[in-house]
Amino acid sequence: VLYARLARLHRPIGWLLLMWPTLWAVWIAGQGRPAPWIVAVFVSGVVVMRAAGCVINDYFDRDFDSHVARTQERPLATGEVSVTEALVLFAALLALALGLVLTLNHETLLFAAAGVFIAVTYPLFKRFTHLPQVYLGIAFSWGIPMAFSAQTGTVQPVAWALLFANLLWTVAYDTMYAMADRPDD
Repeated sequence: VLYARLARLHRPIGWLLLMWPTLWAVWIAGQGRPAPWIVAVFVSGVVVMRAAGCVINDYFDRDFDSHVARTQERPLATGEVSVTEALVLFAALLALALGLVLTLNHETLLFAAAGVFIAVTYPLFKRFTHLPQVYLGIAFSWGIPMAFSAQTGTVQPVAWALLFANLLWTVAYDTMYAMADRPDD
């Protein structure tokens, strides 16, 4: 239960916000008839990678989270989960994600590697900019070019347009979400 809380599996809004644009891309790239295996990989991959992103975010933010009302009860901030346990969980989630993406084409594997980089660096990026929502927008949109690559072997211009539109949507909703932390900033 603690690991599920650390991965925020009890809060589906996060993976739903990641799932919607990814599935839009899967369906558009598949011309309304995506390959069932690709749908299954992306649905599973979204949940797994969102969980991994939450774990690595909490790892990097563990010293800050205990001072923020919204995050002070997170398992790493309270000490209920150790740093080692969190890193092992993160590695296990990445291994599961790798197992999924290895069933897809080589191009998608390259996009996935970039996606892991984005997921790992997002918590650090928050420390150096006042616009972390833009970087989060890239992270939450990265499934779009991956879906096109997996479904068609190429990333068409419409994928980049969809990524940009989703990035703007993410910036909007995450800016509103961030307002909850203003008293603690």
